[in-house]
Amino acid sequence: MKILIATPECVPYAKTGGLADVTGALPKFFKKKKHDARVITPLYKKVDRQKFELKLLVKGLLIPLGERMEIANLWETKLERNIPVYFIENDKYFGRGELYRTPTGDYPDNAERFIFFSRACLEGLKAVTFQPEIIHCHDWQVGLIPAYLKTLYRIDGFFHSTATIFTIHNIAYQGIFPKEILSLAGFSLWDFTPEKLEYYGQINFLKAGIVYSEIVTTVSPTYAQEIQSSNEYGRGMEGVLHSRNKDLFGVLNGIDYKEWDPAKDKYIAAKYSIKNLEKKKVCKIELGKIAGLKVRENLPLIGMISRLDSLKGFDLLTESIPDLLKENLQLVILGTGDQIYQDALKIAAKKYPDKISLNIKFDNVLAHQIYAGCDFFLMPSRFEPCGLTQLIAMRYGTIPIVHRTGGLADTVKLFSPKEGKDKGNGFVFSEYKPQALVKAVKDALAVYADKKIWAELVNNARNSDFSWDKAVEQYLKLYQYAKEKVGEKI
Repeated sequence: MKILIATPECVPYAKTGGLADVTGALPKFFKKKKHDARVITPLYKKVDRQKFELKLLVKGLLIPLGERMEIANLWETKLERNIPVYFIENDKYFGRGELYRTPTGDYPDNAERFIFFSRACLEGLKAVTFQPEIIHCHDWQVGLIPAYLKTLYRIDGFFHSTATIFTIHNIAYQGIFPKEILSLAGFSLWDFTPEKLEYYGQINFLKAGIVYSEIVTTVSPTYAQEIQSSNEYGRGMEGVLHSRNKDLFGVLNGIDYKEWDPAKDKYIAAKYSIKNLEKKKVCKIELGKIAGLKVRENLPLIGMISRLDSLKGFDLLTESIPDLLKENLQLVILGTGDQIYQDALKIAAKKYPDKISLNIKFDNVLAHQIYAGCDFFLMPSRFEPCGLTQLIAMRYGTIPIVHRTGGLADTVKLFSPKEGKDKGNGFVFSEYKPQALVKAVKDALAVYADKKIWAELVNNARNSDFSWDKAVEQYLKLYQYAKEKVGEKI
């Protein structure tokens, strides 16, 4: 099967969150199944052209934007030596410091940037004569691709048998813009209706992906149900999603166990087997040195690796810190995000310098060291479509403490010593309140204090299977279903 993954970010080239991990992993597993899987993504300033050995493939592609043309260059590299990755270059749109936003807000021309990228994806495919059977579109930034294939490109023979899958990684981010960009995108007023692109007088890129694609997926079964259930979860898309209920599926993300393996991890102080965690103690002591904390072997160390915003629970965390830090524990936080939470955490770190290590940056090496060196991994997310970090943490024998929502509810089961050694792999709180978070942490610390029970819990976590194999099989079945839906219309 010929598969194109259209994505606004992809590991190892550019990343803001778990979306990049997913789009970087999927093509590897499709390739193992003998499918021709390729990736297309913007050529951001952050992409290291020399390190990844990018080569110019096509120069001077003309991309329509309203009544004018913009220029795109198409570059290529190979993921794992045999998976083509195409980059759309235009410095006007992508030659800037960040991918979508700065700490003070979104780039004001994001609509134009991703209209350009969506059109350039389709024109780029024609330029390299790669005719995909499936275009798998990830998040709002490429939500217009399914819409284009059903409108402007509907009579283009090159795409006559191409089906689209649209995956929602986080419904909170929808790409909502003024009606005026309709003409810039090339759509007609016939497309601007409540059944299609229109959303309360504006145009919604995520809605376009939902409405026009053959199949809609999201990244966990629980999240697929949540986003249809209420406005709180669906963010205004619950009705549209419910109308597509028969074509909406929740496919739980996995992680690449070859990439995330403490026995082979080159970034950690001591490699260790998940069957023998003795050397994890070395990683903990070394992390303390790196993080500037006086870590002790028996002092619980909690890690967080996250975007700093309210969706990830940082409003709850900052409110909980005074009570949380009354406990005998230390906290290492890594991430970037909203200025309000950066400021609040800086104040807390200054007040509790022996208990909090705050690292406001993206640092892949430090992320590996946190997974390996911490005892617990905290995810108080208000909403969490799937979450990958809790899966990675368990792979490293680090126990998750999570809010019961979305993919966290699907992957972390409350540990209870009374239920036996096979029951539960972490700690879960249901109410989104500071006292519930603090209680979950206290419960976790109580188990940590009993080394025999703690060993049972760690064993449960490390034996949890979240490899990509199941997800890949599900996606391939959905791809076949999407192809059949297109075939019925030809």
